[in-house]
Amino acid sequence: MAKKIIAVTGATGAQGGGLAQALLRDGTYAVRAITRQPESDKARALAGAGADVVRADLDEDASLGHAFAGAYGAFCVTNYWEYFSPEREFTQATNLAQAVKGVEHVIWSTLEDTRKFVPLSDSRMPTLMGKYKVPHFDAKGEADNVFRELKVPTTYLRTSFYWENFIYFGAGPKKGPDGKLYLTMPMGDKKLPGIAVADIGKCALGIFKRGSEFIGKYVAISGEQPTGKEMSEKMTRALGRDVLYQDVPPEVYRGFGFPGADDLGNMFQFKRDFNDEFCKPRDPKIARSLNPELQNFDTWLAENKSKIPLE
Repeated sequence: MAKKIIAVTGATGAQGGGLAQALLRDGTYAVRAITRQPESDKARALAGAGADVVRADLDEDASLGHAFAGAYGAFCVTNYWEYFSPEREFTQATNLAQAVKGVEHVIWSTLEDTRKFVPLSDSRMPTLMGKYKVPHFDAKGEADNVFRELKVPTTYLRTSFYWENFIYFGAGPKKGPDGKLYLTMPMGDKKLPGIAVADIGKCALGIFKRGSEFIGKYVAISGEQPTGKEMSEKMTRALGRDVLYQDVPPEVYRGFGFPGADDLGNMFQFKRDFNDEFCKPRDPKIARSLNPELQNFDTWLAENKSKIPLE
């Protein structure tokens, strides 16, 4: 009997790549890896591991129909950081929702619409791009309604801060003027739910394997919820070098000047100011029930400490 097909968008990226690898290792489902660049090294590696690699572009809704044809399940994810455009992300999400209407189980990788917590009129946090508080959250959260309105059988997967951001996104410890390493975040003493990218894919696989149990529901995942100070202490032990936690006001972080600093400053402020609301749904027990191999921050550091650039 032929295996049911799971079609994975972003299959050469972080979340989609994690799921594609998890699916290939597990072997329960056939893997259809959707990518804009089927000739890339990552796409070729997936093909070599047994995935059916299919070209499609989230900006071209006409190219998406065949990508999901005959699939039992679909994993839908967008990458805000490629374009820094919430409107484009919302359009891509809409294209995906329309393309997967015939699929039995869809996982949409989403986040909270922070405007439900901090209205645009609330001056505690600046409004960005005219109508967002945290653009890379808000467009995804707004797109949830599209999947609902189109009656797509969807599980809404809310992820957490990637620990890989300490490697690839410039969020790791930086040397201060005194030569010491500082982990800088505007989080005060609040918890920051985080997760390894590979574990997002494994949790998504766990959701698919539970059948229709989570259709129509939100599932929020994290591997651990340390404070900034706790993360710096764990880094100190793993790296063998002192890492100090440096809390800064969100307005200072927003002014750091790197691309997306204002967005991320608002994001951290949202997570700080609504910490209970953000953390409680992301109880690591939920992720562990889906993925028994779930890593905590210490486990992730043990495997990845050598990859963290120390400036």
